[in-house]
Amino acid sequence: MADSNLLDKELTEDERLKGGKKKQKKEDAWKPEGPQDPFALLKSLPETKQQEIQRALHLFSVGPSLPKTLQQARTHTYRFWDSQPVPKLGDSSVTHGPIVEGEAAVRKEPYSLPSGFVWDTPDLSSPTVMKELCTLLSENFEDEDDNTVRRDFSPEYLQWALQPPNWLPQWNCGVRVHSNNKLVGFIAALPADVRVYETQKRMAAVKFLCVHKKLRLKRMTPVLIRELTRRVHQQGLSQAVYSAGIVLPTPISSCRYWHRPLSPRKLTEVSYPGLRQNMNLPRALKFYRLPETTKTPGLRPLTDADVVGVHSLLQANQLRFHLSSAMSLQEAEHWLSPRENVVDTYVVEGEAGTLTDVVSFYSVSSSVLNHPVHTGLRAARLLYAAGTATDPADLMEDTLVLAKSKGFDVFCALDVMDNKSFFENLKFNVIDKSVRYYLYNWMCPDMSPDKVGLVFPS
Repeated sequence: MADSNLLDKELTEDERLKGGKKKQKKEDAWKPEGPQDPFALLKSLPETKQQEIQRALHLFSVGPSLPKTLQQARTHTYRFWDSQPVPKLGDSSVTHGPIVEGEAAVRKEPYSLPSGFVWDTPDLSSPTVMKELCTLLSENFEDEDDNTVRRDFSPEYLQWALQPPNWLPQWNCGVRVHSNNKLVGFIAALPADVRVYETQKRMAAVKFLCVHKKLRLKRMTPVLIRELTRRVHQQGLSQAVYSAGIVLPTPISSCRYWHRPLSPRKLTEVSYPGLRQNMNLPRALKFYRLPETTKTPGLRPLTDADVVGVHSLLQANQLRFHLSSAMSLQEAEHWLSPRENVVDTYVVEGEAGTLTDVVSFYSVSSSVLNHPVHTGLRAARLLYAAGTATDPADLMEDTLVLAKSKGFDVFCALDVMDNKSFFENLKFNVIDKSVRYYLYNWMCPDMSPDKVGLVFPS
């Protein structure tokens, strides 16, 4: 009799569990398909793969992280930057000019690397080298906090971003492993005429600082910066401009990223961070709906014949900002001429045939990680928008329509220049990602984001 009661109890418990599972399935019916629990996903992998992931997580967690806020930066020790000609955190300047005056003696020999590594000047004309560089940057350049997407770099994008007029091969600094020739570090700079308040200086625009994740505890970054500085000094330049998502001594301006969803369904399914958290999918689809066609008369893609007119538009517009690029005609042609899957530029031609407005955006592609359906994500990032005749919000709404028609999933812009004037009307969302601008060996007063007229395609 006891066995029968026990059997009845087991059946009752089994039925209860089944009912609970059915109820749970019904409750979870709204959730997107695919692995939701990262720990369950980890346990489903082979033991060797689990060990590899655990080692990777260990590499991420070892050592102090670089500060991402000014509050964190106040308690951080900057051993390298405290030795460089940059303003100290907390200092404010009302003067303009170099921090270190005069020409210092330029070191002739490259700086020493840790044992087992050698310097390299990557040959950007080599497809093999470009593939290596794309791999290094794609796997190590940006750390995604939520591990849902990973930035992808293409040779076409890097050719555009690293080879404008007057670029210098020796300003591409690479580090390789001596034993197997693997590329594990990179930093680049481009010569650029930069206007800071009333002063125009020839500077090095520093980009793509990247060290392999496994080598970040070897203090490779300071050596890369020192070596690039040495090579820049060899060309007679003493100043540099650069941007970073972290806080270093000392930003002259801190800007925020704003995102405008173009494909809200896809962004919801991949848990993209730039979405409003209190909005379900049907409401998001309605809220972010765009017109089918553009409405600005005379809006068309840029042609070669437009470059002179666009250059004049940008020159006049850039004079309005405290930090801006004094681009030459050749540089404007390089940065703005349309390239498939790299950069798109549109102009507005008035009735008299003159160009009244220009808007340009570049393409950033990412891989979507661990998703059963989506594998890629395309973001358009605003480069320049300037004009004299079209309302900025109308021009940007048309730009969103064009970007969506070209297959972009989201449109991104910094709150620099006049961009913030149209963010609210066009339903952009601010995200928790900042970009800070820095000057090397130059002091000047801080500036608000709307006085920054410089954008780094990186």
